[in-house]
Amino acid sequence: MKRLLSVLVAVVFVTGVAGFAVAQTSTTTPEKKAEGEKKMDKAAGGEKKMAAKSARGTVKSAAADSLVVAGKEKGKEAEWTFAVDPSTKIKKGGKDITAADVKPGDSVSVRYMEKDGKPTAQTVMVSAGSSKKTEKASGEMKPAEKPAEKK
Repeated sequence: MKRLLSVLVAVVFVTGVAGFAVAQTSTTTPEKKAEGEKKMDKAAGGEKKMAAKSARGTVKSAAADSLVVAGKEKGKEAEWTFAVDPSTKIKKGGKDITAADVKPGDSVSVRYMEKDGKPTAQTVMVSAGSSKKTEKASGEMKPAEKPAEKK
């Protein structure tokens, strides 16, 4: 009798553990998964996280709260105006600088996201433009030099 009772308790225990394990690993239907994602979005303030984008080009103008950059996008000339906020990280030569320190003609690589419908810079990596770019931006141009002739 004791043996039968211990076998019965063991079977109930194993069945309970196996059922619990199956319940933990059960798959959800796409509808339930979508409902769970909606709940998570609402819990996170209703905002979906957008993927960061990047742009490269030359600074046309810079202010404390914005940068205007000209470059190429998909092989065509483009111009972007990026909002700059206090969380924007701007570096030049490995040192932190402000947007006002960026000069026209500087080459930049900008990583940005759309915030409130505006492209907002997250990080800006600045490398000083060449003297020709800087001169073009300031309006001063030297006459073009002719290449040396071959004999």
